[in-house]
Parts: sequence; C-alpha cells; structure tokens
Amino acid sequence: MKDVNVVNRSEKSTTRENKPQINSDIPRQNIGKNITENEQILKHIFQNCSDILFREMTIQGSTKLLLIYVDGIINADIIMTNVLKPLIYDGLPQGLGTIETISQICEKNLISILQTKKVSDIGDITEHILKGNIAILVDGDDVALLGNVSQFETRSVQESSGEITLRGSREGFTEKLRTNTSLLRRILPTPKLKMESLQIGNLTKTEVVVVYLEGIVSMSVLNEVRNRLNQIQMDGILESGYIEESIEESHFSPFSQLGSTERPDVIAAGLLEGKLGIITDGSPYVLVAPITFWGGLQAPDDYYERFLFVNFSRWIRYVFIFFSVVSPSIYIALTNFHPEMVPPKLMITITALREMSPFPSVIEVFMMELMFEGLREAGIRLPQQIGPLVTVAGALVIGEAAVRAGIISAPIVIVVSAAGIASFVIPRYRAGFPLRILRFPLLILSGTFGLLGLAIGIIVIITHLIQLSPFGTPYLAPVAPLIPRRLKDVLIRQPRKLAKYNVPENEAEQP
Repeated sequence: MKDVNVVNRSEKSTTRENKPQINSDIPRQNIGKNITENEQILKHIFQNCSDILFREMTIQGSTKLLLIYVDGIINADIIMTNVLKPLIYDGLPQGLGTIETISQICEKNLISILQTKKVSDIGDITEHILKGNIAILVDGDDVALLGNVSQFETRSVQESSGEITLRGSREGFTEKLRTNTSLLRRILPTPKLKMESLQIGNLTKTEVVVVYLEGIVSMSVLNEVRNRLNQIQMDGILESGYIEESIEESHFSPFSQLGSTERPDVIAAGLLEGKLGIITDGSPYVLVAPITFWGGLQAPDDYYERFLFVNFSRWIRYVFIFFSVVSPSIYIALTNFHPEMVPPKLMITITALREMSPFPSVIEVFMMELMFEGLREAGIRLPQQIGPLVTVAGALVIGEAAVRAGIISAPIVIVVSAAGIASFVIPRYRAGFPLRILRFPLLILSGTFGLLGLAIGIIVIITHLIQLSPFGTPYLAPVAPLIPRRLKDVLIRQPRKLAKYNVPENEAEQP
C-alpha cells in the first residue's frame, strides 16, 4: 500500500497519489465535423512535438483531408503507396461518386492497410497516433480513420547471451512483443495457446501479454496473476523487472518468486508443465510463474542430452552449489571452534600459515568474499572479452599478493576462491544470486557460534523456503510437501519412456 500524505487541496500536490495520470490534459471528447478546429485541438495536444507531422491535402478539388502521424516510427513507403497514391494520384474510379466521409473511404477500399479502425474520441486518436498509426480526418465528418503503419527498429532474433547451451535452440527473445509471441506460436501451434493482452503504465502504456495453455494451466494461479497485474499503478513500465517486483508476494525474500528467461523453448516447456508466461513489450526477458527452488538449478541442457549424462552433471552441480554456500562457514567454524574435528597435521599447517596474519579468520574471509563479489560485478559490466578474466584471474592475483604481503593467510584464499568458482556451476544467474547473499549471514553465525550457528542459519533458511509459496505453489515442491510423482525430475531425470513431463506444477488443483 502506498503512503497517503495529507495536503492542502488549494496547493499543488506533489504526492504520487495526486499526480496527473496519462493524458490528463487531453480532452476526453469526440472530434467535431470542422477539420480546422480538430487540427487546432490536436496541434495543441502535440505542442512542441517536432516529430508529429500534420499534412493537409485536397482530393477531387474540394474535399479536405488531414493526415497525422509520427515521423520515425512509421513506414513511409506504406503511406506513399497505400494512402497518398490512391487518394491523390490514382484518382477516384469512375462511377463511385465523391468522397465526403470516412465511411465512404472504407466502403470504396481506397486505403489498402490491413489494420484500420474508425475512432471518434480525441484521447484514443492521440494514443493510436503515438503508437505508429496514421490518422485521417475528413472535413465535415466527426470520425477519424486510423491505420497501423508502424515500423520500429528492432533487434533480430539472436542466441541468448545469458543462457548458453551446448545443445538445443539458438533462438532468443527480442524487445519486440509480436516477435516474441510468434516464436512461442511456432513452437506451440495449437489454439489452446492463449495470449491475453493488457496495458500497464500511465505514461508508457506498455503492452503486456499473459500466455498459457488452456486446460493445463492452474486457474487459481492464472486468476491471481490477472488480479495482481490489474492492480499495478505506475507511470511507466520499462522492463519486465518492474512487473516482477510489483506482483511478487515477499519483497524481502532473497529468493526470486518469478522466473525469467530469454529462451522461447524454456517458456514453452514451462507452459506444458502448467505454468504461465508474462511477456513485456520492450524487454527480451519473459517472466514465468509459478516457479520452485529446484527449477532455478536446472539447465535447458538437462532435457536435451541423454539422461545418464544429465544425472551425472546434475549431481555434480548440486554438490558444488552446496559447497559454494557453506564451505567458507565450515572452515571458520572448524578452525576457530572445533579444531579437534580437523586432522592434526592439517590443523598444524593451517595454524602455521595463519601466524603472520593480522586479522581474525572471519575478517579475512569477509574481505576476500567482498573482493570476489566486487570483481564478479566488474566482470559483468566490462566487455565480454575481458570480463571473465577479471573475475577469476583478478581474484587469484589479488589473493596471491595479499598472501605475500601477510594480510591474508593462504588457506583463506583457497577456500574463498574454490567457493566462488564452484558458484559458477549454477545455470541461471538469478538463481545463484540469493545463495551468494546468504553466504555472509552464515559467515557471521559460524564465526560467532561455530557449527551450532551454521546449523541455526541453515534451519532458518530452510524454514523460510518451506513457508514461501508464490502464487499458491510451495517453493520447495515436490520435496516439501512431498509429491512422489514429481521427484523423478528433481534429483534425477528419468528416461523419456518412463517419464511424463507435462504434469502441472499444482497437482492438487487438477482433476
């Protein structure tokens, strides 16, 4: 809920609640029959908009027309060939009389544009012009003809840079909404694939499409997503992350409650499992709901390779993920609180290497973890050619220099570097982010209470995951609550002859 501020009504409010909404200064009225007055009204609305072009023309020697469009987002060839040429140069075919109204233009098929509509409201005319439509007004008629002639510069379909696979499709979503919907429609050419469109954003009027498979999707999840999307009140939606943060349940949970992907095959697989997708115009990232904790640890390759290879790599992945989260904390707890659990020779070596270090082990690990995370962020922002080198090599070089200077002990560099490198096995960047964050509270607990503190931290995390239930789907399903039928795709992946993957996530709601 937004905070409501009490202000004097005689003063101009600066609160978000009293902000003018989209086109609040546009008169919500119908256009008149006088084309000159209509032109003045529209020019006033588009005042100081140099890209809005008004073109007056006369056909048949007497009928005045006004054409309005946005330069730069329209196809000039279509306007010349399908609008101006039929009206001005070709002339009206014999026997069809004269043109006096918009209806006559439509009836006599003078404008050969696929998507046309007749509109009278000034606000609707303005909105469609800004979206790449040409508006045609005729003197003496109170209706405008709108034709879709939009042509935006867009990026071509390319491979996703964040979800690279060794096998599978090389197609990725783009920033154009209809390109993204067409990629899904090509994979799932069935009338059961439904796409519901709505606009969000008072100023941006961003088109958002909810995609799902009728008869497979959980209706409770679908209705909940619809309600949350309709409740969004923002001035602008620039990326799907705006929507994600607006409809998630727990804002303070480090775990993502909606998935996001650039791969159409991942979305198609999710739809077959009873999930739904949220496509945002202008964003190549499509949201998926609902998701579980295990879904973020699975890669698209898991379903394209043979099951023996997949099971081996999946278990390696799980072991490395667990190691990356708890290994620094275990090192701190064992060396500081439980040295008797460490082999004597190893403990003697660690103690000898730490003699010259001026900081406690906890501070050393914190310093190295922060340095590694900083280098990881630097590697993301730097160009692709040198980014990975900065992340790994930079941490090792700095660690080696710190050891030589006597600031950090050598075992700390080994543990932190191994944990950092192990975290790279997580196939999805967003799935690994919460695990990287949780390393720091676990370090504090293990540095304060030893293994007891580490156990308490792990119990708290598991408890939180059990309580987390985005859109009514338990986050740890099918492990908690236990759904035996779906366990075949968590720890192992069965051969396709023995498995059925299009089982809806929320099985309790299925007949």
